[in-house]
Amino acid sequence: MTTSDNGDLLTDSVLRRLRQQIFSGDLAPGTSLSVPGLATRLEVSRTPVREAVQQLVVDGLAVYTPRAGAKVAALDEDMLRHVFEVREVLDGLAARQATARVTLAELALLTKRVEEQELLLAAPADHLRDADLDLEFHTAVRALSDNKPLCDALLKLDTQAHLFRSDMWSHEMNRRLAVAEHRRIVAALEAGDADEAERAAKAHAAGVLVRLLRR
Repeated sequence: MTTSDNGDLLTDSVLRRLRQQIFSGDLAPGTSLSVPGLATRLEVSRTPVREAVQQLVVDGLAVYTPRAGAKVAALDEDMLRHVFEVREVLDGLAARQATARVTLAELALLTKRVEEQELLLAAPADHLRDADLDLEFHTAVRALSDNKPLCDALLKLDTQAHLFRSDMWSHEMNRRLAVAEHRRIVAALEAGDADEAERAAKAHAAGVLVRLLRR
């Protein structure tokens, strides 16, 4: 393995750790992302930290201000609405495009994902686990569209939405609704109904927004 490869792996490792700390709230919105400070805390050199912070800015998880440096981004209710307005349209498009491309084997894998989520409804809520499973499901559906620009845009929107602090996944009703909506999307894909797949994906995004904002 080359020195460059080692550097890329270290940067990826630092990026994963920083993302996890942002998503868990350990690095709260507005927290300074000082490269020297993070390098000391993570016990790595400054170069991978600098590159990781730059990627966080690209992903929308951090903002950079001249002379002040980078800090963890914040997402208020208005911005969350804007994020989901775009996500609703793009997720609908992804589901529509996926309908014509999905194979029987891929449908079986999607069905298995939903069945796993349904089984977990009997277990205690786990905010991070359930949010991750939701993201994995949507990533799988979007990948079936075979539309990389669309998938990249949706991944960035989902990443930004993680900044909004909500206890949505702690409520039994919200968990059950989300899984039922996933089941509806898969059923439309199985039926080959592109119109229904688009409607189901858009309705799910709209419903998630309401539940995220619900107090």
